[in-house]
Amino acid sequence: MKQYPRLVIAGTHSGVGKTTATLAILAALRERGRQVQPFKAGPDFIDPSHHRAATGRQSRNLDGWMLGTQGNLGIFTRAAEDADLSVIEGMMGLFDSSAPLSESGSTAELAKQLDALVILVIDGSALARSAAAMVAGYARFDPAVHVAGVVFNRVNSEGHYKLLKTAVENATDVIVLGYLCSDPELIITDRHLGLTMGHEQPDRSLYHRLAKAALETVDLDRIEALAHSCAPLAEAASPLLHCRPKTVRIGVAQDQAFCFYYADNLELLEAEGGELVVFSPLHDAKLPDDLGMLYLGGGYPELHGPALAANRPMKSAIKQFGAQGGTIYAECGGMMYLTEGLRDCDGRLHEMVGLFQADSTMQHAKMTLGYRALEVTRSCVIGPTGLTARGHEFHYSTIAPKGPMAYACMLTDAQGESKGCDGMLTSNTLGLYTHLHFGSQPTCAAALVDSARRTAQYASGSGAY
Repeated sequence: MKQYPRLVIAGTHSGVGKTTATLAILAALRERGRQVQPFKAGPDFIDPSHHRAATGRQSRNLDGWMLGTQGNLGIFTRAAEDADLSVIEGMMGLFDSSAPLSESGSTAELAKQLDALVILVIDGSALARSAAAMVAGYARFDPAVHVAGVVFNRVNSEGHYKLLKTAVENATDVIVLGYLCSDPELIITDRHLGLTMGHEQPDRSLYHRLAKAALETVDLDRIEALAHSCAPLAEAASPLLHCRPKTVRIGVAQDQAFCFYYADNLELLEAEGGELVVFSPLHDAKLPDDLGMLYLGGGYPELHGPALAANRPMKSAIKQFGAQGGTIYAECGGMMYLTEGLRDCDGRLHEMVGLFQADSTMQHAKMTLGYRALEVTRSCVIGPTGLTARGHEFHYSTIAPKGPMAYACMLTDAQGESKGCDGMLTSNTLGLYTHLHFGSQPTCAAALVDSARRTAQYASGSGAY
């Protein structure tokens, strides 16, 4: 057993500003000299990018539905090992999940799995004494979830805060830990998939402003004390604890167009013997040398259609790599890049790589969103027929095949309802809409690296690595 100081920051519902509050607390703790390990509940790529920018440490995703209790504990205890404290940002509202009568995948479930205290973020802009009723309800709804503190966001003035604090502390045992004022200087711009990414911030000024706000009006001493009051946890097993020697090079697309990766996916590939080499489909004219595999993650190819289309040498290199039998694993935006054409939000069609005989088209209003359980129905680079894994879909695009298309997988949602086929397949190239978390099925990483070893000698054209 070991003491892992930790807190979950949850919202009453989506849109209350829990990301703003989380980033303010993370940045302020860093300014205090603390090593803070951030985590994000749920299948999110955007908030973790801001966590990393605010703390200087890689944020990790935790998810009860995708990973289960032991998977979450394994990721948490490994990442939190050398931190002064850990902060887990929740998803949606505290008790929201994929079904009205289930806690599976909720922030509340995760708080119980980690035996962590919860700080509740409330939008105080239009509240007075009613805030006490709200806090009382959240604190009592599930006795196994310990709501220990409250931070109010969008507070109008210090006087308004004192009213809220008095009401809550007179009616409940929950500690009011401070507030953040409404301030346009603390707002992160957004777009169709959510907030802009942390690496898109021009400098650290946003996080300094957030830290300053928290240092002025949030009781950080008390927040740290709450984190240190959590009970010890037993270290959980992790497939990342034992790493194989590096035996194959894996090219990972990383730029403004391709930036959605679970940190643990990349590290599981490394643990299986992959040497990760970053390249940019936007800016590089050729692939790195001696690759056995390409990993094309999701992101925003629809925002960079002209530049991706104009980089013909890179498109040609990737198409040749796949045509020669090289292992390619592509998710969502990466899969769209491998089609023949991408039609952007303005209706313009941009020529893409062309490994899949299909086009992808952005839609303005219709979003596909939800958990996915994947079953391999045709042996492919992630594993044999019958293999199962879990992930998440989140996209506005659709795929239009131009002829017969081979699919490797079938999908169901969190309720077990069929969601059709996924996993376009050609040779050793697999393109999924689903963002798989390899932590749900670590053999996926092993299968990909094994495939990369087998295909390296003829995919690269220069012999095995």
